[in-house]
Amino acid sequence: MRFVTVVFLCLVLTWSGASLQEFPSAFNIFAAAVYKEVLKTEKGNILVSPLSAEIITALAEAGAKDVTAAEIRSGLRLPSTEEQTRSLFVKLLPTLKGDGEFSLSTANKIYVRQNFSIKDEFKQVATRVYLADLENLDFSKSDEAASAVNKWVEQQTGHKIKNLLKPGDVDGSTVVILVNALYFKGAWRRQFPKFATAKRKFHTTSAEVMDVESMLEHGAHYNYWESSEVNAKFLELPFKGDDVSMVVILPNEREGVGALESQIEKVLEAPHFTKEFVEVVLPKFKIESQIGFKRILENLGVQKAFGRDADFSGIAGDKGDLFISEIIQKTFIDVDEAGVEAAAATFLSIRAASLVPHKKQFIADHPFLFYIQVKKVVLFVGKVTNPQH
Repeated sequence: MRFVTVVFLCLVLTWSGASLQEFPSAFNIFAAAVYKEVLKTEKGNILVSPLSAEIITALAEAGAKDVTAAEIRSGLRLPSTEEQTRSLFVKLLPTLKGDGEFSLSTANKIYVRQNFSIKDEFKQVATRVYLADLENLDFSKSDEAASAVNKWVEQQTGHKIKNLLKPGDVDGSTVVILVNALYFKGAWRRQFPKFATAKRKFHTTSAEVMDVESMLEHGAHYNYWESSEVNAKFLELPFKGDDVSMVVILPNEREGVGALESQIEKVLEAPHFTKEFVEVVLPKFKIESQIGFKRILENLGVQKAFGRDADFSGIAGDKGDLFISEIIQKTFIDVDEAGVEAAAATFLSIRAASLVPHKKQFIADHPFLFYIQVKKVVLFVGKVTNPQH
């Protein structure tokens, strides 16, 4: 038999809740490890959601036993016991929703082959802990099955993620597919004036430069930090809503993004922000990405789950009957003057120059990193090397 797990993310998810205080530090270690693994194969612009992969793999862990389950929990930096892990997600998943200022939806779904029985305990955990819906599909009709999954994916992501599954990803030996969908739409708390957007220089390397559509804020108060340790500037761009923001990390050197990536653990630590008056130039960019997570998780210590001696007998059958054949993640982000995946807006400000205080400059005219955070938890990590790709 074959057990297929598919995971994808569109944009951002949210974190809240004081009862979940132990999760962020362990998860940020996992996020940094995932990003380093992605770097081994991905070039150019990068976008990855470690949390989306963690949620769907944790759902698979709910049906795993013994060493298989222990490896998944260890590799994902989850609590050491099954009970603690389930308790964590019971508290976490209901918090993944908007607060009226931004839109957020999240969903897990389990597709099961027709006439294939999964165990009642796994069904109960899937629905109670992971809030997953279950549906039967005829996987022998690969085109129709892939189309059904892809249709649900599009509906959950505002039609931003398309064709997640190819017909070849599904066949008669497929018995279960797990899918996680997350979608975010938010506006900057302070939108960039659209009239100020213009073609500006962006140095992809020290020797190569191109003109890209770049947004401009002449000056406003932002959380800002200059780190001598990682040789970079940090800028926090807040969204409307409760403690939701994007942090942009700009290396001081035009070709310094590689040095930043080698210190990604430090980059993802809480910056020592102070409120400063900052002039901001930031390119508009859109990233669509697809990443295979199987190799990543194997390199992080999840070995048994992908082999013939995997134990997913908590889902169905006996030890060795089921194993994970693939984990795929698709991501999408669109950053413009209004926010992330948001409609454009026009803003005009007239200031008296003599009243403008001394300002810092944050001119993102060369490759940079960014991450989305909620309640100081890093959820979404990316790199822009070429805003036009």
